[in-house]
Amino acid sequence: MSNLDSFIRIPKERVGILVGPEGKTKTYIEGNMKVKLEVDSEDGGITIKLLKDQDDPSMLLRAKDLVTAIGRGFAPEIAFRLIRNEDDVFDLVDLRIVFGRSEADIKRIKGRIIGSEGKTRRLIEELTEANVTIYGHTVGIIGNYEEADAARNAVQMIIEGCEHKTVYRYLQRKRTEMKKEKMQLWETPTKDR
Repeated sequence: MSNLDSFIRIPKERVGILVGPEGKTKTYIEGNMKVKLEVDSEDGGITIKLLKDQDDPSMLLRAKDLVTAIGRGFAPEIAFRLIRNEDDVFDLVDLRIVFGRSEADIKRIKGRIIGSEGKTRRLIEELTEANVTIYGHTVGIIGNYEEADAARNAVQMIIEGCEHKTVYRYLQRKRTEMKKEKMQLWETPTKDR
């Protein structure tokens, strides 16, 4: 492995999703990011190498985020936001860091993040415009920096024990702020007469 390689391990059951039918997902990633993915389907090990014609070394980190996102439960089509929009980021909250190996606590918090019939996760996505997935002991988030930050804050509030209505109020307020900022970007300054 050269210093322009990166290695990560994803759950074995996600390797097939990373590779895709007839290798199409892997080929799409390699072609669009100018990287080579070496996949070990036995243990889920993935080595990512920059191709010689890739002149942006940061693409190695972006490819690592993309592979990790698919490995942590995102559908490839959603993870491809990281290819299509350079402002999008991937964020991962590892519930083991907060709760250790307590499966009961992790299961309880995952249930609170998902909410009754998926309501909480759905509201986090709708109000922030970020994508959120809960897989194993992790919560994955994809969105632009502001969207991902708002979604992560909402998840953190739930982890800390805030009531759902408090989290929903926070998300409503953040959505209003983000909409205002977007509107200000589109407004054209007018001259005073």
